[in-house]
Amino acid sequence: MSMVTRITGPRVLLLALVAMLMSGCALLISAAASRFADNLSSAILNQDDPETVRAGAPSYLLLLDSFLEGNPDDPALLTAAATLYASYGAVFADDERRAARMTARARKYASKAMCETYSPACDWPGQNYDEFVASLGGISRKQADVLYAYGFAMLAYLRAHSSDWNALAELPHVEALFSHYLTITGAGANRAVHTYMGILLTLRPPALGGRPEEARAHFEKAIALTNGRDLAAKVEFARGYARVLYERELHDELLNDVLHADPYADGFTLGNVMAQEDAAILLAEADEYF
Repeated sequence: MSMVTRITGPRVLLLALVAMLMSGCALLISAAASRFADNLSSAILNQDDPETVRAGAPSYLLLLDSFLEGNPDDPALLTAAATLYASYGAVFADDERRAARMTARARKYASKAMCETYSPACDWPGQNYDEFVASLGGISRKQADVLYAYGFAMLAYLRAHSSDWNALAELPHVEALFSHYLTITGAGANRAVHTYMGILLTLRPPALGGRPEEARAHFEKAIALTNGRDLAAKVEFARGYARVLYERELHDELLNDVLHADPYADGFTLGNVMAQEDAAILLAEADEYF
């Protein structure tokens, strides 16, 4: 958290990294870089001003790129860079071409991290669905965090390339990936996966394979597991389920809950502030939609 909010934080860390570079302590650099990436992620998630993140995060993207220049096969760094590029490209990129480029880089980093962690994943590009699902069977809890980051990067990539039918053909792959992730992690799963699964299951209408009731169960589980602190789950529940099935009462109830909630919650603040902005827009448009 201090990486963004405390003025001396970045300066002190950067000076320390420069000193290590000059002394040639490569192993120490890798460890410090990984800690930096973890702390940066926490700082971003707990920031309450989205514009600060929009303006400041690109500098850290370049910094992570520079770490990878010296440690190109480090799965922890690759995963951190993939996650930050995917997040920025999906949420803050100011035009479609930029979002496409940034999420493509996220996918590249995530693919490399997965390949370094689980060698059969090196063959994933171009695999058909059955081959991909068969390959997932060899992934254990040990590789779960990297698998999660890969899935997140893929979601961001597919969103940014939604006009590319070849890209959208990979949606079932991502659904299978997150299903396997939930299987191998059990109660230790990242709670956001249930929101992602809800989104995936409502991207298509029921007539074309969408499964809204399964999606509802995932949205409700995401809300329950965070004790309602993750407001984005309620917004996606309203957008992906209540709107699709024209359930106006549920739609408005979810969004009003979001608007009246306290957005400050460790690990959720940035997403909650942005969820409240989205909720206000969706409610303002509701009369025209329903």
